[in-house]
Amino acid sequence: MARDEDNGQIAEKAVEATTAGLVPPPPAGTFSPFRYPVFRAIWIANLFSNLGATLQGVGAAWLMTELTPSHQLVALVQASATVPILLFGVFAGAIADNYDRRQVMLVAQVGMLVVSAMLAALAYAHWLTPTLLLAFTLSVGIGTALNSPAWQASVRQQVAPREIPQAIALNSISFNIARSIGPAVGGVLISIWDSSFAFAINAVSYVGLIGVLLWWKPEARPVERRPILPAVAVGIRYCATTRPLRRILLRGFFLGFSLSAYQSLLPAVVSGQGHGNELDFGLMLGLFGIGSIIAAPFTGPIRRRFGLEGILTMGAAMFVFSMSLVAEVDRILYALPAAFVAGMAWVMILTTLNTAVQLRSPDAILGRCLSIYQAVTFGGMAVGSWVWGAVADWRSLPLALHAGSVVLVVSFAVLRLVAPLPRPGEGILREPEPADAPRPRT
Repeated sequence: MARDEDNGQIAEKAVEATTAGLVPPPPAGTFSPFRYPVFRAIWIANLFSNLGATLQGVGAAWLMTELTPSHQLVALVQASATVPILLFGVFAGAIADNYDRRQVMLVAQVGMLVVSAMLAALAYAHWLTPTLLLAFTLSVGIGTALNSPAWQASVRQQVAPREIPQAIALNSISFNIARSIGPAVGGVLISIWDSSFAFAINAVSYVGLIGVLLWWKPEARPVERRPILPAVAVGIRYCATTRPLRRILLRGFFLGFSLSAYQSLLPAVVSGQGHGNELDFGLMLGLFGIGSIIAAPFTGPIRRRFGLEGILTMGAAMFVFSMSLVAEVDRILYALPAAFVAGMAWVMILTTLNTAVQLRSPDAILGRCLSIYQAVTFGGMAVGSWVWGAVADWRSLPLALHAGSVVLVVSFAVLRLVAPLPRPGEGILREPEPADAPRPRT
């Protein structure tokens, strides 16, 4: 009996250590994490930061269409934002586990602010070349790679354990609100000024999040520091030897590889066969974001109803529809439904994969597990962006998009047999029940 009481006290203290000073949420609901002041402040600041990042992405993609006629270079704008996650993400995960995650995020945010400000200045002076533009987007991608594992893992320090899936979904909504507003704003800014204005706003958008991170003073979490390479090896070994995680990562790579055909080639489709302008490009991206926002609150219920396999099958089928439609249209008006459906599918797929990895990863190596997931999934996107851009230059944009659909269908069908996703509850690490959540502080 005494041992049971001791274990209960230890579990309660563990939860309090990660969410100390936070207001406990009501029974779990889609928006219940907003009851935590820290989560709410970070969410709002991150919304504006995401809006700036979206403006920069729109500006960089459209600027590349003006600097070069090469479809591959246009696709490489998307790849340059994700390649750093493939190359450095695993090391960033080890850094997130070895050091204070808030400080890691601060360093990354300040670095991205400096790089974005330099990009805005060079764009204003009209000194950018395709190579230089890719170098800057790659540098911002390195900052994103460093920030992302620490930011995602820090969710456990912002809300109680039972609120993690809802917090992940809300973070996805924040990103997709920015994606729905940002492209339209970006298109207007580029049309009345040029891409340098969008880059400058992105640089300013980091200031709010930096301020919130300076204000946030979380309880120090216990850290067992290891040299970076051995720490990375521990994370890789855990993911490689844990069957549910291994299957999720394999599926994530092939999904990222196939879906990147839509993401990377969209600027070329709008400016080429769609005969559109920067406003049309912003409209397509805006509808993508709106679709994501609408789908995000329903992702959890759909996942509980149909399981991981069911929701990813639904998302993949929606992307096949979107890519097939975009490949055949010659007017932007006809492509608008494809953008909306693709946005819904995107959030269903990526939110589901992220949640599945978080719930199956120990806190001590959570940053590394998340970084490995990102390296695999976004690495697949980076490789796919290069491949589909090369196919489009070799043959045509429609062929590249249809090829992406074919690879998505074939890989999904084969992997569903040889690497099925975890069944409900399989591999999930048990967390304290809501009764163990932190008490109100007065």
